[in-house]
Amino acid sequence: MRKSLLLLSRSILAWIFLQVSSFGYSSDPKQFISEIVEEAKVVLNSEISKEEKAKKLSDIALKTVDIKGIGYYTLGSKRKELTPDELKRYEDIFQKYFLKSFTSRLTDYSDPKIDVLSAEVLSEKYTIVKTLLRATDKKPEVKIDWRIYTKDPSKPLIRDLIVEGLKLARTQKEEFASILSSNDNDINALFLKLEEFINQ
Repeated sequence: MRKSLLLLSRSILAWIFLQVSSFGYSSDPKQFISEIVEEAKVVLNSEISKEEKAKKLSDIALKTVDIKGIGYYTLGSKRKELTPDELKRYEDIFQKYFLKSFTSRLTDYSDPKIDVLSAEVLSEKYTIVKTLLRATDKKPEVKIDWRIYTKDPSKPLIRDLIVEGLKLARTQKEEFASILSSNDNDINALFLKLEEFINQ
């Protein structure tokens, strides 16, 4: 169940970031997500190759997701043990891993319908935007919460995706911790695992 929800969350992220135009995003978290969703719908109905979609996904994710912040969180306390060179290598590898994990699932949802429902301000730094992936003849409805980082009020960034209660970042952190604990806490073992996935 956890694995299927994790795959679903990655698929949804991939779909959301397929395409947005060059306009500036709203600083309001709810509107921020709404804009991305609406722009994505246009692309989903256009003739674009998988390669083009993957490229657009990567470009948009780099602008709208706090990839470095997610990477640091998923590494946990191990980050404090790394040398500057190791940390820089991790940042580079994690970014490639993050983008590949989503672009590889671009075709999971051909035309999903997501309703942006509400926003809950948790603090000055975080807002949760609640959305709903509508049910289809083959799939049930799915509750999706977006954790938006608002430390810079003018530039919201996505920090996490929560699908039916499953937090993507926390799950990824647990996976990384498992890899490290199985390899004598050797960061190079994690690098190897991530690079294997990137090069598939």
